[in-house]
Amino acid sequence: MTLNPFAVLGLPERPDLDDETVRTAWRAIAAATHPDRADGGDLARYTQATAAYAELRTPWSRSEAYADLAEQARREGRCDEDPGTEPLPAIPAVPGPAPLRPFSPWRLVFAVIWLPSRISRGRPLRLLIRAGLAAGLSLAVLALIPGQASAPADVAVLITWFVLTGRRDLAPPPER
Repeated sequence: MTLNPFAVLGLPERPDLDDETVRTAWRAIAAATHPDRADGGDLARYTQATAAYAELRTPWSRSEAYADLAEQARREGRCDEDPGTEPLPAIPAVPGPAPLRPFSPWRLVFAVIWLPSRISRGRPLRLLIRAGLAAGLSLAVLALIPGQASAPADVAVLITWFVLTGRRDLAPPPER
């Protein structure tokens, strides 16, 4: 479990603290615990305070630290530890990426049946011109640099170009 940087510096858990407040709290602890003091200081406390100051030094990092504390409190099922403080505000959960669907041969069959209708409703002439251009350039690459290691990569780039730019031609034109 990580230490609460606000508590380490003796500051209230608020993201709207100003820079000077954070700097003053750190300097007070650093002056009292620095290892170069005549009494040897307190290296562990000084290190904790320095790490907390580094974490809270800018307004953005203070808001991030506050959000981390709020999330930690939410995961642990508590609003706050000190009854005298205000409860932490609710932060909406960010949805994660959609799970990948497993491969299904039926989806492939559907795509093969569906593709001709998309081509006929789209711009078939433009798609044919793109396909001819990609095929012609691929053949030119293979003729100009046969047996070179870069030839398959160049052909793969042309195929990728055709797939990515051809998607617009599968949709119906705006005037339909």
